[in-house]
Amino acid sequence: MNSFRVVSVNVSDVKGCSKTPVDVITLAKEIGVLSDAHAGTGRQVSLLAMEDIRLLQSSDSSIGPGSLAENITVEGLDAGRLSVGEQLQVGEATIEITQIGKSCHSACEIKKRVGHCIMPTRGIFAKVLKEGVVRHEDIGTYGI
Repeated sequence: MNSFRVVSVNVSDVKGCSKTPVDVITLAKEIGVLSDAHAGTGRQVSLLAMEDIRLLQSSDSSIGPGSLAENITVEGLDAGRLSVGEQLQVGEATIEITQIGKSCHSACEIKKRVGHCIMPTRGIFAKVLKEGVVRHEDIGTYGI
């Protein structure tokens, strides 16, 4: 079994912009992150590794958790070692990976600022299997 740490949980009420770190998020089946603009869409929950964000920070130090519109910023979770269908336990919730990477739209703020975006290869998207709360500093597991 492998573990990772939740660095930040993030929400926004508008699609297409950075998310704001909050203390706690609630994951709900068929919806995703309650109180988030992407709730109820095909990509219920998004995750991104802090290690990947740090690569962008060398070009723009203002980039941080939530800047790439991820709901959960984690440390110790490598998108390159995950596969679609894999389940992760995070906080009280269980999620299943549905997609790794996504098309980057032409108006991507990060791409404009640093010249490239990591979401096409490093963004992790999941659906909620078991509802629950996720908090900053929770420990998650995968590879059970």
